[in-house]
Amino acid sequence: MKNSPILAWTAASAAAWLTLGSDASAQLTSDNSGNPTGPGIASSTENVDFGDVDQDGDWDAIFADGGDNGNDQNRIWINKGGLQAGTIGTFSDETGARLPAESDDSRDIEFADIDNDGDLDIYVSNTAQLSNQGNKWWVNNGGEQGGTLGFYTDETSSRWIDLGVNGSSIATALLSGGTFIDWSCDCDFGDLDNDGDLDLVHSSYGGAFGGQVPTRIFLNDGGGHFKEFNPSGFQLTGNLISNGNPAIWAQGTQQANTINFLGQFADVASTALDIDVGDIDGDFDLDILHGARQEEPRLFENRLEENGGVLGFRDITGRAFPNNWATGGGNYEQEMGDLDGDGDLDIYGLNWNGFSDKTFRNNGSGLFANLETNLQGSNADDNEGDFLDFDNDGDLDLFVANFSGNDKLYSNDGNGFMTLVQSTPGGASSLDADAADIDKDGDYDLIVAEDSFSANRTLINGTQVPDTHAPYIPHVENLGDRTAAPGTFPVRAQVYDNAPYYITWYNPTSIEFDVDGVTLTSRPMMSSQGQIFRGLLPSNLVGNVAYRIHSSDEYGNLGTSADQTYVATFGPAFKASFGAGVAGASGVPTLDAASTATSDSSLFLTLDGLSPSSGWLLFVTDAALASPLPLPGLATLNVGGNVLADFDGTANAAGQAAVEIPIGSGLPTGVSVYAQGFGLDGIGGNLLSSTQGLEVITQ
Repeated sequence: MKNSPILAWTAASAAAWLTLGSDASAQLTSDNSGNPTGPGIASSTENVDFGDVDQDGDWDAIFADGGDNGNDQNRIWINKGGLQAGTIGTFSDETGARLPAESDDSRDIEFADIDNDGDLDIYVSNTAQLSNQGNKWWVNNGGEQGGTLGFYTDETSSRWIDLGVNGSSIATALLSGGTFIDWSCDCDFGDLDNDGDLDLVHSSYGGAFGGQVPTRIFLNDGGGHFKEFNPSGFQLTGNLISNGNPAIWAQGTQQANTINFLGQFADVASTALDIDVGDIDGDFDLDILHGARQEEPRLFENRLEENGGVLGFRDITGRAFPNNWATGGGNYEQEMGDLDGDGDLDIYGLNWNGFSDKTFRNNGSGLFANLETNLQGSNADDNEGDFLDFDNDGDLDLFVANFSGNDKLYSNDGNGFMTLVQSTPGGASSLDADAADIDKDGDYDLIVAEDSFSANRTLINGTQVPDTHAPYIPHVENLGDRTAAPGTFPVRAQVYDNAPYYITWYNPTSIEFDVDGVTLTSRPMMSSQGQIFRGLLPSNLVGNVAYRIHSSDEYGNLGTSADQTYVATFGPAFKASFGAGVAGASGVPTLDAASTATSDSSLFLTLDGLSPSSGWLLFVTDAALASPLPLPGLATLNVGGNVLADFDGTANAAGQAAVEIPIGSGLPTGVSVYAQGFGLDGIGGNLLSSTQGLEVITQ
């Protein structure tokens, strides 16, 4: 596969690719026919992001425009496949119709479903370098908003909570236009506090790259409104944070470039051009990798688990990295991904070693000492790197956009060691690159963001090798044995794939659960971002519980985790069998309650011992018969009265089935309901086999 055509890049000033090593025979073609043309296309673009804004099954793209050339309109390209009924992988610029008409100096733009309504909203990171401005919230009009999906409204002023007041660290003098003045180049989302919504890490590099304006954290209220997380309660008097001030959201006091990792000091202000979140240390909460252009980048450990569920952060830079890990400045960017396939996040550091790129491999516990390698051909103006499996061999390769020199493509050997396989002069000034399978041919393409009023470039992957590698789920949270109770509890899992992390976020992922060997159902999981997915298990299950995670990529490759198990008990009597069962072809089937019956929950009933793949019936009534009633030619009946609910279906290959009965609010306790199941596999003259009756007492 390494000798197949790899990337064809589309730029009006295209120069020939320089081929290296075993790829010298690669044939590359140019094709820019899929890119929009017209006014506004040749801009100064700082960032690109992919998402399916109209939910038609293809990847659309947004662009953060402005940068050092001043205020400009951000743009959106709509993929012409799907609802557009055109050629998939080609784009139309629909900025005028879909985005707010706003001109600003944008450095980053991110898709995120901030209000949990199933569609993608947009966060725009702006800088006040040339004129006072702050970041913006653009909300998708679909979903909860009840409007047209894929069209956006500026809701900036209503999405911030308590800026400058009630515990905010922001000086009131910095408030402007419904937001706050700042110098932001990158912001990332993640469920930092494990409450089921996406929070915001808002970085700042400071005016003129001063590095003294703090990065801030904002927590989502569940409905897409954001309040600053500032446990210190300290409010700045202006833009800058000084040594000796509280470190706002991190433990200890502010101390520039500190190497203390015990919580006495933290450095929350540096020239951050990039922010990443992910579970670095394997405890399922999201840590923060904090970039720094002129200083050494930093790592903040999320202390949610150590604090018993109370959010907090500690600067552990001095412990996590070896000495002099990022000397020389110019540390523009970093990325996290599992480079060696061992189930933890490794780091690619761009210009982290005297204008040389590095990869750092995680030792499994969030430490990176003595596990570093330099990348061949890296140089001072490397600006942004992105992981993708360009050859679909199952590991993460690397594309690097360079501001003034060659863009580069590195191939991973599967163990995290990168070999430079292609290099090209690139565009005018490459600032960013994101990867997605824009033409749905099974391999990952890229769009490169170009500065200096140049058109952005699309790189079409020519391998056309289908992705047959399933996601892998090496670690699943287990919270241990428990007593059954109303409600739900969260379970998190690490999900990896041979894809960019921002593509894996969209993998359909679910948690499936059994009780006493019978599969009940599955629940969808939500991406917490990073590599973490979060799902909810019912707390009222009773018995030997097993659960597993399924995740499928866009090509249908399905990955499944190993089972996790726990024992759930419940003291009071909540169920009792009565009456008599009648055998069928596979014996006498059994009926059981796998959960208690409580308000605002589900009652799970299970059937076992049916004939494999046979039909079945189940009735829930308000009365039990005093004694079993034989029904000649049918079965034996144990329940009577009024039918409250009835179900039917087909048993699985193990002769099992389950039903879920939702229970609303206000269920009185101590009320009995009665159930009986029947199999369509009767013998000895009976049409049906039957279970004993089951009394379930509400709790």
